[in-house]
Amino acid sequence: MSSQNKLREKICLLAKSLFDRGLTGGSTGNISARCEDGSLLVTPTGSSFGSLDPNDLSCIDAFGRHVSGLKPTKEMPLHSAFYETRKSAGAVVHLHSCYSVAWSMMPEVDPENVLPPLTPYSIMRLGKVKLLPFFMPGDSAMGDALRGLGGKHTAVLLANHGPVVAGKNLEASCHAMEELEETAKLAILMRGFHPRMLTPSQVKNVVTEFEVEWW
Repeated sequence: MSSQNKLREKICLLAKSLFDRGLTGGSTGNISARCEDGSLLVTPTGSSFGSLDPNDLSCIDAFGRHVSGLKPTKEMPLHSAFYETRKSAGAVVHLHSCYSVAWSMMPEVDPENVLPPLTPYSIMRLGKVKLLPFFMPGDSAMGDALRGLGGKHTAVLLANHGPVVAGKNLEASCHAMEELEETAKLAILMRGFHPRMLTPSQVKNVVTEFEVEWW
């Protein structure tokens, strides 16, 4: 099996795992991954993570042209912006996961650093997550907003919409996405309880120890 075919299978396998565990539902969410030749494999528009066919995945060449498969997700501006600004990105995952979307609407959320420091793991895997304003789904302005961050973030949260995470490969992107969702869930569960969070010095130690990008 070629490396691209293996990647096709892996995209579908991980997407179904996310779907089966309720991290995205219906025909929501999209995934892209970079191939060895610089092309991208992308989940098609209107597709469900629960029933993807490896042969249907969209293929976008290194020049941004759709060359095979079904029509790609309308959120391509988000994916393209991450690949353009973070050269280390090997995959991008965008979900409409429940707790992350709910947390994006909370009035106390810090737009510069969305996730409260409840555990070291969200810091290690995500760095600071930036809150972007609401955009109409598929609006190319989302990509422009992401480019405006200059590649300084591995993850963003779209207000009233959902998280977008870039990682060095498909597994890393999915794991970081799950960490974002779990931290948002913790934040919702702890809301109003005044939880004991990591102190600034503890956060600094995590950032230093694990060489986290902390802009």
